[in-house]
Amino acid sequence: MTSYVAAIDQGTTSTRAILFDREGQIRALERREHEQIHPHAGWVEHDAREVWQRTREVIDGALALARARVADVAAIGIANQRETTVVWDRATGEPVCNAIVWQDTRTAALVRELAGAHGPDRLRERVGLPLSTYFSGPKLAWILDNVPGVRARAEGGELAFGTIDTWVLWNLTGGPVSGVHATDVTNASRTMLMDLHTLDWHEPSLELMGIPRALLPVIRSSSELYGQARAGSALDGVPVAGIVGDQQAALFGQTCFERGEAKSTYGTGSFLLVNTGEQIVRSDALLTSVAAKVGEEPPCYVLEGSIAVTGAAVQWLRDQLGLIDAAADVEELARSVPDNGGVYFVPAFSGLFAPRWRDDARGAIVGLTAYARAAHIARAALEATAWQTREVLDAANAVAGIELGELRVDGGMTANELLMQFQADALGVPVIRPRVTETTALGAAFAAGLAVGFWSDRAELRERWTAERRWEPQLDGRWREREYARWQKAVARSLDWVE
Repeated sequence: MTSYVAAIDQGTTSTRAILFDREGQIRALERREHEQIHPHAGWVEHDAREVWQRTREVIDGALALARARVADVAAIGIANQRETTVVWDRATGEPVCNAIVWQDTRTAALVRELAGAHGPDRLRERVGLPLSTYFSGPKLAWILDNVPGVRARAEGGELAFGTIDTWVLWNLTGGPVSGVHATDVTNASRTMLMDLHTLDWHEPSLELMGIPRALLPVIRSSSELYGQARAGSALDGVPVAGIVGDQQAALFGQTCFERGEAKSTYGTGSFLLVNTGEQIVRSDALLTSVAAKVGEEPPCYVLEGSIAVTGAAVQWLRDQLGLIDAAADVEELARSVPDNGGVYFVPAFSGLFAPRWRDDARGAIVGLTAYARAAHIARAALEATAWQTREVLDAANAVAGIELGELRVDGGMTANELLMQFQADALGVPVIRPRVTETTALGAAFAAGLAVGFWSDRAELRERWTAERRWEPQLDGRWREREYARWQKAVARSLDWVE
């Protein structure tokens, strides 16, 4: 009997391979970083060949750590940085250029051109996303127009496009010999090229961006058998059976399967996702994409709000102001005062993301008096994370009519218990941290395990998910609304700084 499901978590800065047992617990974890390439200001690239090499290394490393054999592994799941774009030669497996990373902004002029007189929402009704440098479609169009010879080769069927999940899957299942060229609905829904209704490529988007359909992978569900590993790795012969984009994978790993369930991942920035069930809900403030699709079941959809600066504000306190020596020290400093002393911090270092989308905003610390000191600023920085999360949830509730019952959380900042308590107080609902915090990898493992019967159904997955810590709201609603109103006043003062 097999003992594990393997998850490949291919992220922006590193790749992990994790073996999960039947209880959903981690039995081995191997991690490798890869290079961040910055050829010009605003450009961010990865060497896709290095990414694949690191993937092979962590697979072999995790199996060695667990002293596991191929026969011990039931399936492989893939989670990945989502919008990062790769184009490669089908015959040789060689990328035509470096991968363009989701953070890259080189397509800004192209995006404005594509928007034209129609504006950035011209495709939003069908694809759920505004025209933006963030998504894969414009990145792919840039490669076609700027890498010599690529367009002709693409139109001739010689080349393949994929986000990182597709690149890893193709290589893992045999590359030029037998590689499977596919993606799942969660990743396809972040390209700006997929119709949310049909779950197929959206012809008007392809036409607008000049993208040949011959380049594109087949769109499949998030949990099904795609093929078997054939890459000369320690997992050869194991079925690849789950693919989920990283943020949706974390939602799945948190077992937020039902409408109204939500998770927030706290890192450098934060990603908050709210499951809207089988209903496609559109919002000018949030992004609409697919949460997951299990086999032949109907898809579930999601509203997503990305917050630019949360953990980065703590890094700024450390690196730029020197208020703390290590990021973890911020909690002790903030606890040394009973409240924020009337200080509010808006970390709009490069504008505000969801739900305001104001690139004219800049960071502000307001309410300073002679009484204020470093601890008040530290506390205000933590509170800013909670209030930004509240704004995103309010925006989701405004369009979807969802009343949140609890918020499941993951990411590095969840170690800060003061922040988690404040988050519960700011929302007025419990905040729950799971025992297994590698929720992105766990979501990919859950999707793969379901497909091969390692776990029987979602009810069993819920049994495998366990809470490690729960924070209940401690402050009353009057305090919450008063402080929220003051935060919003601070935000208003951060706007219109850039003309």
